[in-house]
Amino acid sequence: MSPSNNRHAPSWYAATRNNALELPELKGEQEADICILGGGFTGVNTAIELAQRGYSVILLEGNRIGWGASGRNGGELIRGIGHGLDQFRHQIGDAGVHQLKLMGIEALEIVKQRIAEHDIDCDLTLGYSDLATLPRHMKALEEDCEELQSLNYPHALKMVDKSGLKQEVVNSDFYLGGLIDEGSGHLHPLNLVLGEAAVARSLGARLYENSSVTRIIKGDRPQVETAAGRVTCDRLVIAANGYLPSRLEPWLGGKILPAGSYIVVTEPLGDEICRNLMPRNMAVADLRIELDYYRITADKRLLFGGLCTYTGKDPKNIAAALQPNIRKVFPQLGDVRIDYQWGGMLGIGANRLPQIGQLPDCPSIFFAQAYAGHGLNASHLAARVLGEAISGELDRFKLFSRVQHMTFPGGDKLRSPLLATGMLWYKFKDLF
Repeated sequence: MSPSNNRHAPSWYAATRNNALELPELKGEQEADICILGGGFTGVNTAIELAQRGYSVILLEGNRIGWGASGRNGGELIRGIGHGLDQFRHQIGDAGVHQLKLMGIEALEIVKQRIAEHDIDCDLTLGYSDLATLPRHMKALEEDCEELQSLNYPHALKMVDKSGLKQEVVNSDFYLGGLIDEGSGHLHPLNLVLGEAAVARSLGARLYENSSVTRIIKGDRPQVETAAGRVTCDRLVIAANGYLPSRLEPWLGGKILPAGSYIVVTEPLGDEICRNLMPRNMAVADLRIELDYYRITADKRLLFGGLCTYTGKDPKNIAAALQPNIRKVFPQLGDVRIDYQWGGMLGIGANRLPQIGQLPDCPSIFFAQAYAGHGLNASHLAARVLGEAISGELDRFKLFSRVQHMTFPGGDKLRSPLLATGMLWYKFKDLF
């Protein structure tokens, strides 16, 4: 997705944002303890974490705060970071895996605490359910529930069968059952990141928009250049995720794949229809590779997302592509009118664990990326870990750094087609 006059994507979020934050462009020579590249959840919350610790911070966003995935995503706040954490036991041991699982719970609480502490108006609504379309999904959810209980998950959990799911979560015959999680939920992500940007500024961080970085000069005191300015800093944090240009930092760019995800929002449906579709106003997502995720908005519309693509090509008509998915789940809606449609890029790593570390050829440059669709909470956890590391608390940072991350083969031109071909196997498995 390319910028359009430096405005946000034409989304329901942009149409209903609380404020139109306008920040200056970087001009001239500036210095700071920390410079952060990227004005999404990772960058803005890293600015908060470091400003709270007394550092001088400059943040550079190439477009607008929240312009990328942070202001376009499904708004689902879901427990956990990474996928299949047990696969990392050979690298970080049993204790390390256990710590990652606990951090997946902590990440939820960081977001909720930030909203509460700073009174950020972003429609936070608790209640979420994973949905099963196959018997093996139900077994996996039962195992998830047992594991969360063993971790002393502080919120109510409940397995429901098809009948219970229809009564409490989704009035649809498409699913076999699900796992209800009262601690996860949904919110307005653009209003959240804009509210957090205001917090960062109140703490003294200097935020700049329309300030794309054209060059990074590595060294003990890195420098970053834009079209109109330059920042010299003691530490640099790269937080561009799926929108990181590979040319800017080839080693880091090669470890993340930008994957497209797409969302539509319907016409207003009214209270009665919304209660019929989703009785308790939860956010939901199913367990298929090409999953659907959806929820009811504050103004009583259906927000429905999916169509994850790995080819780098957007659908010609997002609404037309997602309408069959809506009809499959909610045939009672018929051909409901679509008022908003948009897409964007999320960042995926080969092992689906967030990548947090330092550049091997320049330890004064830190990074966090590759949240694999769970960026709303994982980005906040990553920001905290970066804040800890830069201020000398290295234990959790070193845990993430011990995990090896594969570079996608084929470079920019071939890595997406190769992965798209590989994903066909997993889509085939979803049929059984």
